Amino acid sequence: MRTSIRNAHRLVVKVGSALVTNNGEGLAVAALADWARQIAALRTEGREVVLVSSGAIAAGMQRLGWTSRPQEMHQLQAAAAVGQMGLAQAYESVFAQNGLHTAQILLTHADLADRTRYLNARSTLVTLLELGVVPIINENDTVVTDEIKFGDNDTLGALVANLIDADALIILTDQQGLYTADPRKDPTATLIGEERAENTALEAMAGDAGTGISKGGMITKVRAAQRAARSGAHTCIASGRETDALLRVTAGDDIGTLLYATRTPLAARKQWLADHLQLAGSLILDDGAIDALKAGKSLLPIGVIAVDGEFARGSVVACRTRDGKEVARGLVNYAGNDSRRIARHGSGEIEELLGFIEEPELIHRDNLVLLG
Repeated sequence: MRTSIRNAHRLVVKVGSALVTNNGEGLAVAALADWARQIAALRTEGREVVLVSSGAIAAGMQRLGWTSRPQEMHQLQAAAAVGQMGLAQAYESVFAQNGLHTAQILLTHADLADRTRYLNARSTLVTLLELGVVPIINENDTVVTDEIKFGDNDTLGALVANLIDADALIILTDQQGLYTADPRKDPTATLIGEERAENTALEAMAGDAGTGISKGGMITKVRAAQRAARSGAHTCIASGRETDALLRVTAGDDIGTLLYATRTPLAARKQWLADHLQLAGSLILDDGAIDALKAGKSLLPIGVIAVDGEFARGSVVACRTRDGKEVARGLVNYAGNDSRRIARHGSGEIEELLGFIEEPELIHRDNLVLLG
């Protein structure tokens, strides 16, 4: 399966804070320059590369003299604002030395949750790639809040891979890859060379964040690989401190952990639905409704047991089993209160119950995506 990376044309490369800031000591300019050199070589091969870079908050902490990551949002935002200046300047400089232009893209979840802004972001990124520019993406930590944040840049990397239909996601970290157990705690742990991204057993093998600077950890990388696999993108997790790591991964060398995608990629609109991180509410379904969804049918109100949350018509909501497992999500045709009123009723009763009818379905199958 290493040929899946070797043949990849469009790549998303994510580098973590520990690498970008040399474990919080300051921007690792030499490392940035080395990645720029490797990306320039990949561009020469005809590949397109988007770089997702952590490091703004960590760089800001270093500039401000802070030794531990603050907990208060306004302090995190201030650190990001300070650090983003130096980070962008450093990348612009090292890529210019390799004859490449860069573009800074700062995103929040709200940018990708809104369909119009999602499509605009996609168009911008694709245009930049066509122009030979290297987009450098980070979460907009200067304005982000808990309600609209991605949570970590591994997730952001996967969302970007899905956004631009990338062939592969390469996550460079401070570890060699994914092990069968946390190697810091279990000396018998062995490195996993290749595995299906969709293998749910992988999550149990992942450990926590390796440093006080890193925010994610191996578990977020595994989940990012699972998310990227929905659009058919393969993921390689490798050490960013290995010599020529990017060039070796893309050459198909046996380096790091390859988590390859095996499922049929989702259609673009359904991929957008699947990538929502915050949902407006939940619909609890009976077994018959769940079977109908799996058979490719729409969700009718008669199959809904309960409605959780307050949401507007057109919101993205989860479809869950009685025990809370999410099986699907989609764009709901009725607001929360109206959904409660028509739940457990046939479609023919909607107008009588509400005084109007938008659609006979609560969620149409064209606006619904199955998960799992």
